[in-house]
Amino acid sequence: MIERRVAVVFLVDPQGRLLMQHRDRHAKVSPNQWAMPGGKIEDGETPIDAARREVLEETGLTADVLEHYDTRTRPSVSTVDGLVEMHVFCGPTDATQDDVVLGEGQAMVFLTPEEALSRDLGVTAAALVPGFLDSPQYRALAERGEA
Repeated sequence: MIERRVAVVFLVDPQGRLLMQHRDRHAKVSPNQWAMPGGKIEDGETPIDAARREVLEETGLTADVLEHYDTRTRPSVSTVDGLVEMHVFCGPTDATQDDVVLGEGQAMVFLTPEEALSRDLGVTAAALVPGFLDSPQYRALAERGEA
């Protein structure tokens, strides 16, 4: 049973770093762990619209260019037989750390792939980050800064 639907976003800067959020201790899921910008898809909202809204709310950034990366489920952390449907998007950003406005969590920072993998990742990030970093989509986004 789908318990909730979420949209999450991998924003990649020209240096190939991912924008990641250090969630605060009050987060319902994965408190004090690292995650991507994102959140619940509201009733009547499309996943891509939710992704853009969440990025704006949590970072102050506009994510104009997003592409679908994956849709999959993961087990719920709050109910035994529940599933969370994850709609995952990725896209480029030319934003710098100074452009990021923290709208939620303890921190919102650009991390290298090595830094991201070494963090205490939340349940959704742990399910998605390693595969994304190995994907052609990530390579294309990271390599655009080398051109």
